[in-house]
Amino acid sequence: MQYATEENLTDVAVQRWGAVDSPRFRQIMQSLINHLHAFVREVEPTQEEYLCAADWLARAGQISNDKRQEFILAMDVLGISMLVDSINHRLPSAATPSTVLGPFHIDASPEMELGANMAVGVKGDACYMTGTIRDLDGAPIEGAELDIWQADTEGMYESQIGSDEPFLRAIFHTGPDGKYLIQTIVPSEYPIPMDGPVGEMMRQTDINIYRPPHIHFHISAPGYHPLVTHIFKKGGRYLDCDVVYAVKDRLITEFKPMPPGKTPSGEVASKPFYVVNYDFVLSKKKS
Repeated sequence: MQYATEENLTDVAVQRWGAVDSPRFRQIMQSLINHLHAFVREVEPTQEEYLCAADWLARAGQISNDKRQEFILAMDVLGISMLVDSINHRLPSAATPSTVLGPFHIDASPEMELGANMAVGVKGDACYMTGTIRDLDGAPIEGAELDIWQADTEGMYESQIGSDEPFLRAIFHTGPDGKYLIQTIVPSEYPIPMDGPVGEMMRQTDINIYRPPHIHFHISAPGYHPLVTHIFKKGGRYLDCDVVYAVKDRLITEFKPMPPGKTPSGEVASKPFYVVNYDFVLSKKKS
């Protein structure tokens, strides 16, 4: 029987975790052990630091619920979420780039007709988003689903404000021409939640805690790879230092200011508004 020592403990643990039926689970756990042990050997944490880390992980779990995922937020600020996203979405270069889902997506948003306003009663500058969902050959995609959500002008999502009604989120479907039209508000920059363990960690650094102005999209259509992405406001603050590393050049687009008058939905606005034109390109799944 081989007893564990400081010198052989990693090898003993890796060998023990070879007793796993699933090859993939075995690979994951043995690699995890190797990397975690290497980290511990490199930094040599004190017992107090070890207990502090265990307490931090426990509190991150305790603050998480169905509307807040502190562990996802932690992986966001460490760049892990974007790395996983990049590995899992190696799509053709002409397809619209993906980016992180984020911790505030809510399933089963209400379905709305094209041109409907998903920001009724929410303060902010009116914004009309238009464009086409198409494939790599330029053909429009009929019936594509656009699941959209965003924060308000104070940087708060529905899950953060505890709204009893759907707030700044909706699902739309493209018509035969693949076009979409959505009314919402212009997004604002905002800080990540700082009232939990992740905020505790970030306050010990000089790292920017803000996200640039953006709107979230989850686009799907039968036969195509789903797309999770953002649209970022050109000229917005923090584009060059997004706390979750999610900005990509091709996702930055102009929010064009317009004077009072006819809107893309055909209505007449009495106040200035903004228009965004952006086409999304989906990649077909292999048959």
